[in-house]
Amino acid sequence: MLLHSTKNDWFGNIRGDLLAGTVVALALIPEAIAFSIIAGVDPKVGLYASFCIAVIIAIVGGRPGMISAATAAQAVLMVTLVKDHGLQYLLAATLLTGVLQVAAGYLKLGSLMSFVSRSVVTGFVNALAILIFMAQLPELTNVTWHVYAVTAAGLAIIYLFPLIPLVGKSVPSPLVCIITMTLVSYFLGLDIRTVGDMGALPDTLPVFLWPEVPLNLETLQIIFPYAAAMAVVGLLESMMTATIVDDLTDTESDKNRECKGQGIANIGAGLIGGMAGCAMIGQSVINVKSGGRGRLSTLWAGLFLLILVVFLSPVLKVIPMAALVAVMIMVSIGTFSWRSIIDLRKHPLSTNIVMLTTVLVVVATHNLAFGVLAGVLLASLFFANKVSHFMYVASEYDENQNHRTYKVVGQVFFNSADKFAANFDFREAVDKVTIDLHRAHFWDISAVGALDKVVLKFRREGADVDVVGLNEASATIIDRFGVHDKPEEIDQVLGGH
Repeated sequence: MLLHSTKNDWFGNIRGDLLAGTVVALALIPEAIAFSIIAGVDPKVGLYASFCIAVIIAIVGGRPGMISAATAAQAVLMVTLVKDHGLQYLLAATLLTGVLQVAAGYLKLGSLMSFVSRSVVTGFVNALAILIFMAQLPELTNVTWHVYAVTAAGLAIIYLFPLIPLVGKSVPSPLVCIITMTLVSYFLGLDIRTVGDMGALPDTLPVFLWPEVPLNLETLQIIFPYAAAMAVVGLLESMMTATIVDDLTDTESDKNRECKGQGIANIGAGLIGGMAGCAMIGQSVINVKSGGRGRLSTLWAGLFLLILVVFLSPVLKVIPMAALVAVMIMVSIGTFSWRSIIDLRKHPLSTNIVMLTTVLVVVATHNLAFGVLAGVLLASLFFANKVSHFMYVASEYDENQNHRTYKVVGQVFFNSADKFAANFDFREAVDKVTIDLHRAHFWDISAVGALDKVVLKFRREGADVDVVGLNEASATIIDRFGVHDKPEEIDQVLGGH
């Protein structure tokens, strides 16, 4: 079974993976250079990182077909570190980032993705689509008409080429777009910006580099805050991207293995002079849409990237940026969940608020972690509020025995604890009170405290109180934290009053 799975991951889609990996490698180059510039380092730092991370993650990652490399989300976190302390401290922080991510994998923190609701994922996807599109605007601002013409022609090829019988489905249209527009631009001698204008490309293979920093506590104090931030943002973006690729390919992935894989890949990048990176939703979508499904597409994307920048740089330098802009606009359009706009009228208001908040925070801060955390927090609050509404207390009165029975139904926790306590009439003169909890569940110490408060108030009024029907989990937490049946603790709680 394992052998079959491994064989399928690597060799189940050789032609599709190689073609998709080629497209991804071409699209990675200008982004890796741009992210290096953002971080304030030489372009080769981002290019070497993208090569190394893609190759390693292909082997050790938990999501076949997902592309990881140097990213903008990581680059923006490095700016201050590079500015204040230089490249060597960035390499040290990259190594520490990897170590923290490997630890997160062993601690099974990947399972925390279960707390991210569908509305947060949708908001994340839409925000990323907007950011990808916005990142292309500098290439389309204050330029000649040739740029718009090449971009429009590129988009036409991307969307119309698949409609051609026989050949249309056999070659990825983004690859056709890049090759065609490069040939047209070169032979017509168009005066437009090319990959070569982005920055100097490396002309040598990467070599082993141990960061030249003092190995002491002071260094750790400098790099740890940056490494922790990069580890969290990297894992968050990688887990979200894995979830999206799971949906696109209708397959499952191992999130905890992905955490470890991202960590190992970042350690590798740091040891060859590269910056930290993570999964890239844009490139992952390009890969999937171009037919990439297995680990081979990610491995080839990394290897072909290195071959291009080191051995084929004269060819690479003439690729017009407008052709790559067309590919990224296609990614933006394909990434955005257009159905979410229609669903705004059908979905509950709380779901829409969570989705839109995630989008707005990500776009406003350009920080995916802030948006996702805001979305998760809001979704949790809305969920707690919704669940609390399903808790109610009904009562029956036995006149012969002057006995009142309260039947509690639903979930009692911090948000419904006050509502639970408010349903009891402590002024009623009854001899006996039974609190029936057969259909209730107590979740936390707030709920236990509310039950203690109710029982003690009734006893203070002279009623005999009996609590019945506790399920095993509720009984456990009440036995541990409750005080209404522990006389010595009641005195402490009441403070002698």
